[in-house]
Amino acid sequence: MSHRVYKQRLYGQFARVAQALASERRLELIDLLAQAPRHVDALAAETEMSVANVSQHLQVLRAANLVETEREGTKVTYRLAGDDVLKLWLTLRLVGTERLPDIERIVQQFAVLGLEGATISPEELATQLAGGAVTLIDVRPSLEYHSGHLPGALSVPPDEMLQRLKALRRDRPIVGYCRGGFCLFADEAVALLRGEGVEAYRLDGGWPEWLAAGRAVEQAAAAR
Repeated sequence: MSHRVYKQRLYGQFARVAQALASERRLELIDLLAQAPRHVDALAAETEMSVANVSQHLQVLRAANLVETEREGTKVTYRLAGDDVLKLWLTLRLVGTERLPDIERIVQQFAVLGLEGATISPEELATQLAGGAVTLIDVRPSLEYHSGHLPGALSVPPDEMLQRLKALRRDRPIVGYCRGGFCLFADEAVALLRGEGVEAYRLDGGWPEWLAAGRAVEQAAAAR
């Protein structure tokens, strides 16, 4: 067998992964599955796509072995096929951010005001958590929180944000995190708190970055 045939066959397999990722809708599905496993109906509601369209996109991802399934009664739950898929998604985002100026322009266009100097690194947060010096809030939907969250985090779902934020103790700094560096849920929560004079910070990154780094997490009930 010639080297040329070998390379064509080998790179053709790598191209299957690239082709599976070559859709903004499939990337959004991967980002959601990085938060928690979900069934098709939940993914359709979150992405505002039809169930049929979501199913088609998931089949493409499954054909490339980027997602896997588990049947629960009459429903099929999808999840990322492994930690390597999560790291691939985060690497793709990083390369895009470093190479495509349009990404930074979009981020700035939709940035939440009032967050200047309001970020905290994962390393600093880990230190603060060990000393019990901060209150940590998870500003993701309850489904994602219950699938897994940072140690000691309190759930502040976006649809209950105002009510939950009012109930938080204000005698120590509050740190919020959500779906990752491009998620706005934590930005909005931190901006609200700082607007009320509360010392609040946003974690640099979020759940997927923390998970991919191999840091400690807490697992709760299985995703529904």
